[in-house]
Amino acid sequence: YEIKECDWSSDVCSSDLTILFSISSVCSVQVGMASWYGPGFHGKKTASGEVFNTHKYTAAHKHLKFGTKVKVTNLTNNKTVFVTITDRGPFTRNRIIDLSKAAKNAIGMVGTTKVSVEIIN
Repeated sequence: YEIKECDWSSDVCSSDLTILFSISSVCSVQVGMASWYGPGFHGKKTASGEVFNTHKYTAAHKHLKFGTKVKVTNLTNNKTVFVTITDRGPFTRNRIIDLSKAAKNAIGMVGTTKVSVEIIN
């Protein structure tokens, strides 16, 4: 197993030392606050060029490559959802991911919620 130090920018990673464990295709975990977006963006182009559909399992992240699949776990209730990164954001301090309405509903999210984000590919 190869242990790597976090390569996400410091404004996204927690202030604690973040260690990434590279094991097969699962390579890293990030913990922080999630928010959601949708109503005003439905049907509009995302930063990746895809048309945003609030009913699909997608998300926005500041630095992850478009098309990256991540598992998002609500740390309050342990519900998980798999989403694809299709957009940039969130643009609010102290948030690590913006989920579509479908994704936020799947994990029982109300308002902002503490989550873990695990890269799958």
